[in-house]
Amino acid sequence: MQKYDAVLFDLDGTITASAEGIKKCIELTMAELHKPCPDLSDYSKYIGPPLNRTFSLLCGLSDDDVARALPIYRGYYDIHGTAANRLFDGVREVLERLKQSPMKVAVCTSKNERLARDVIAHLDIGAYLDAICGSRDDGSRKEKPDLIPYALETLGNIPPSRAVMIGDTYFDTLGAVATGVDFIGVTYGYGTRGAMENAGAAKFAAIPTDLLSFIL
Repeated sequence: MQKYDAVLFDLDGTITASAEGIKKCIELTMAELHKPCPDLSDYSKYIGPPLNRTFSLLCGLSDDDVARALPIYRGYYDIHGTAANRLFDGVREVLERLKQSPMKVAVCTSKNERLARDVIAHLDIGAYLDAICGSRDDGSRKEKPDLIPYALETLGNIPPSRAVMIGDTYFDTLGAVATGVDFIGVTYGYGTRGAMENAGAAKFAAIPTDLLSFIL
């Protein structure tokens, strides 16, 4: 009997190397708003959490400015961000293997759902996925505790006990713990193993293909 009926992948830092594109789009957004941009050299500070949290807590924007920043960022992401994404080595092999199994596979990301779909199309991996689940245009449904149930419902009301979340940050870990799905952390992304362990993670993959031994 297969261990899972659903496998949920985070996008940035788990499927895609995307940091430079995200960094550039934040810098351009802050410049358009005529606001000082914080130091963005530590990717773990802003790749993983929802974008509105990044603009609020890291960039220090007011709620009104965050509301202005989101569509500006998405516009820049269309130009600079999507094309900057590349697959981590081994990810396509993992997706191909999972496609051959009875399991459903979805992307479950805090990224805006339309932008996530554009990235998936750019990377040409849509054929391996049964769903792409992200946040709404208004910035809601952005936290993993909201996104994971949404993804499981989209995949056919799969029970949490039959699902696993794969991600690279403690935001992914906390979402899995909160919703009762298993979690596998990847250490090749932008988060840290220590932060994921502190949030409750116990299984880790050093490279994408290591995931197969946990899933299959």
